Amino acid sequence: MPLRWFFANFAVAMNEKQQQLLWQRCLEFIKANVSEQQFKTWFSRIGFESFNEKETTILLQLPSPFVYEYLEENYVSLMAAALTRYFGKGVVLRYRVVTDQQHNIAQTVEAEQPAELQTPTKTIGLNRAKSTLDAAVPQDIDPQLDTHKTFATFIEGDSNKLPRTVGMSIAEHPGKTTFNPFFIYGPSGCGKTHLVNAIGVRAKQLYPQKRVLYVSARLFQVQYTDAVRQNSVNDFINFYQTIDILIVDDIQEWASAKATLDTFFHIFNHLFRCGKQIVLASDRPPVDLQGMKDRLLTRFSCGLIAELERPNTQLCIDILNSKMRRDGLNIPAEVVRFIAENSNGSVRDLEGVVNSLLAYSVVYNSPIDMRLAERVIKRAVKTDNRPLTVDEILETVCSHLGVLPQDVYGRSRKRNYVLARQISMYFAQKYTRMPAARIGQLIGGRDHSTVIHSCTTIEQRLKQDEQFSQEITEIEKSFQLK
Repeated sequence: MPLRWFFANFAVAMNEKQQQLLWQRCLEFIKANVSEQQFKTWFSRIGFESFNEKETTILLQLPSPFVYEYLEENYVSLMAAALTRYFGKGVVLRYRVVTDQQHNIAQTVEAEQPAELQTPTKTIGLNRAKSTLDAAVPQDIDPQLDTHKTFATFIEGDSNKLPRTVGMSIAEHPGKTTFNPFFIYGPSGCGKTHLVNAIGVRAKQLYPQKRVLYVSARLFQVQYTDAVRQNSVNDFINFYQTIDILIVDDIQEWASAKATLDTFFHIFNHLFRCGKQIVLASDRPPVDLQGMKDRLLTRFSCGLIAELERPNTQLCIDILNSKMRRDGLNIPAEVVRFIAENSNGSVRDLEGVVNSLLAYSVVYNSPIDMRLAERVIKRAVKTDNRPLTVDEILETVCSHLGVLPQDVYGRSRKRNYVLARQISMYFAQKYTRMPAARIGQLIGGRDHSTVIHSCTTIEQRLKQDEQFSQEITEIEKSFQLK
């Protein structure tokens, strides 16, 4: 319930110009007692409407109930001191709070009386559950960052050097560079979420007083929808306009969300004008964001657009080696390279394969070797370009010839076993990236000369035996169906 605060003795008549001048002095007094950011966010938005000499009442206009609640909860004593200093005693402060800007609907309320100039007890809205939008002071806001995703764990390579370097610069000088907004795009799994988190984490370490917030586009849309349903859109917008570093991930999901885009447009404009840092991530560049208005796309493009490419094989190896050092893992170099070459250039796939390798190794009490890596790659990495594994080749050949893989691994010289072994080695050399020595080791522990001999034998027979050639073609078709 609103309480009144009164001040004694006011008798001097002032015209409108004098009243405005005194109000400006009040603002100067307030500005000297708060930070520049606090003043811009909360006090520069107050409008002086009138002073009623007869009723000794000052009427101020506030843009939303959210601003009203915040001022009453945090600055009631400061406001009282400023008004007493310049308007004298005996003044009642009233607010005209705009509740619907579109239809210019407002509600007049009186300010609370400070309890002997003590800091008032904070409350959370009017019968509202506490949420992120209720964060008032900078240190209270939860930035929603993954603190494990840092620049230290974001390994640099040719595919990410530019975005990583720019990201570091932004984190160290948020809002002070020409890279605002910073728009990052790239395919899934290339490290976009990791990089934008690293920017936020580093900035928060360097500037703990800044309000940093990471939010996915989907969560932003859900929050906006809830705000519409609860008739608190102004509160929603005002909250986001207080953020110093706003990081929004996967903005391509807004392509068909017109109302969300319009709201974000106003938030973006406010933050940009106030010199706040904006970081955006998407799976495509602005020019390919179909369904978004040009006015928003041009703003996305006015800072820096940086592509985050898929990591090449060497970067994948570096990422795996870094993970092994951090987690105390021991994976053979040939397995590391095999995983790097077959991970489809996805950091997410790299991590998934390593986790699966560890799980299989523990559950089945088996060493982490090439055979296990092939099995895991087969199940974990989904891509049409993934090369066949030796196990897949052997399984298909054995099924076609009606023999068992353990018979091929053995030393038996039976015709069908030898043929299956030779065909498997032939296809392994054709469809995998392994050297002959490795193929021989995986198919029964043979040496490289056996593999070379088997391949030569099959190639010669293909030239001489048309029926055999057709049979090999049928097996190859089976590979393509996998």
